[in-house]
Amino acid sequence: MKYYDVYKTINCNSHSEAFKYLIENFKDSNTYWDYFVNWTKVYKNIKESEVNLNILNYLIGKDNFEEEFKFLVKKYPSTQCVIPVLLAYRENNFKILTQYTGDGLKYDEFDFSNQNKCDDSHIEKLLLFVKETGLSKLFIEKKIKNLVDYVTGVEVGLDSNGRKNRGGTTMEDIVEIFIKKICLDNGYQYIKQATSKEIKSKFGADVPVDKTSRRYDFAVNNGKKVYLIETNFYGGGGSKLKSTAGEYKSLYNMLNEKGFPLIWITDGAGWKSTLKALEETFTHIDYLLNLAMLEQGILRNIIEKNL
Repeated sequence: MKYYDVYKTINCNSHSEAFKYLIENFKDSNTYWDYFVNWTKVYKNIKESEVNLNILNYLIGKDNFEEEFKFLVKKYPSTQCVIPVLLAYRENNFKILTQYTGDGLKYDEFDFSNQNKCDDSHIEKLLLFVKETGLSKLFIEKKIKNLVDYVTGVEVGLDSNGRKNRGGTTMEDIVEIFIKKICLDNGYQYIKQATSKEIKSKFGADVPVDKTSRRYDFAVNNGKKVYLIETNFYGGGGSKLKSTAGEYKSLYNMLNEKGFPLIWITDGAGWKSTLKALEETFTHIDYLLNLAMLEQGILRNIIEKNL
């Protein structure tokens, strides 16, 4: 990273002092309230299936479960669509290994996507699926009292898979607060999740991409330069961080060749396990910042002073 006078605002008078400040001021967490559960998404999913779940409540405690199941699905074919979610599964089509012997493997396909399909052979297959997966016991043995309550818990569990993405989104949201303030104060423009096409359309700049799906987290135009900003947060370490650091070196090389400055804003205690790779990238690219540096106005100084 180039050393600029702006780093004197954090009492750093050299490149090495700036890197020391970076690693000594990593945040332990960027967990916000909505990190744990996206309740809006959970309730939306419940609402979409609530009627069918309440219809299936009819089966709870039925001794003649198989006959009642066939009767219910025949009368209300749409109920079959919510069966997969009872197993915490989003897909509606399954190809299941039903037999494996020395003679080979046998597969069978199960389709829950057609809300109107209710012929006898199809219903028999649905019943087979419910029995073999153990779902029938959920009803027969009265393991639950209400499917809506049960699926609410399932949805909360499924939503936990999105926490990693929410952590990254939170980092973007935090950085956007700083970018928005800088742009409002100076009349600059920015694009969030910017594609090269959008940047060309709005700023008239031909920004290169290293892959067709590339979206820069932010593109900021101060009237003289277009800054490309990437953000991420790593609370935990791992081998991936070394390759991540290398990726930003390559991205910097590509953008720098075309005259576009890259600002990489990253944070998280996870980096403490990969300091060597991080320092190599810090030395190689022009701007590598963390949230503490943003709080001290470094990002503002870079963009406003056209560095």
